[in-house]
Amino acid sequence: MYLHPMLSNISQEDRLALVRETEIRSYRRNEVVLQADDWTDRIYCVGSGLLRTVVSGGDERDQVTTDFIRQDDFFLSPTLSQEKYQPGVMLVAALPSSVFLVPAAMLYRLCHKYPAITLELLELMTRRAALLRGQLRRIASSSSEKVVTRVLHELTQLAPAGTHGYDKRITQSIIASYSGLSREQVNKTIRNLESRGLIRKQDDGIEVPPSFQYTDFQELMPHPAAHHQ
Repeated sequence: MYLHPMLSNISQEDRLALVRETEIRSYRRNEVVLQADDWTDRIYCVGSGLLRTVVSGGDERDQVTTDFIRQDDFFLSPTLSQEKYQPGVMLVAALPSSVFLVPAAMLYRLCHKYPAITLELLELMTRRAALLRGQLRRIASSSSEKVVTRVLHELTQLAPAGTHGYDKRITQSIIASYSGLSREQVNKTIRNLESRGLIRKQDDGIEVPPSFQYTDFQELMPHPAAHHQ
């Protein structure tokens, strides 16, 4: 059975106990993994696919994607001392996903026994908070195009497909909810990028030039293919 790299150095006894208590579930795209007001005593580790955290205003159109949980990443309680918690956000499969449901109490016992696990979990939580602050800063200070291009590049890391691309099953609605823009703004921006040869549709995804990762700091570089049209 799969075991997260973070847990690779635990003893054989602890490894077997963790495997016995961990549940594996598969989710279809757009299937709800966990409701915001549900109580859970599990930590969710993505084995494959991609999950997203969603804040809902009561209407599906008011849903806001606040974060993505990629392969080998965890969704857990805001504190490392709660063995049972309400997440406060909804957890939804952005792509078909397999998820390992690890008992929180067991993982926290391992944290006490193996301090390196605690440090890695804290680093994960700190990194996620920093990414969220960066996303909010971009939304507040950047043009629509720079926000969208940065998100598209991020998706190539979260849901890779083809060459420098992201999975085309990540819809413009999800991109809009994550970027803080309207669906109309995102659609207009993506069509503009396509017309300029900056992004291209592939069989399994949307090709995005590596230069998009720098759009926080400089103007877009033209896609090489644009010079051959």
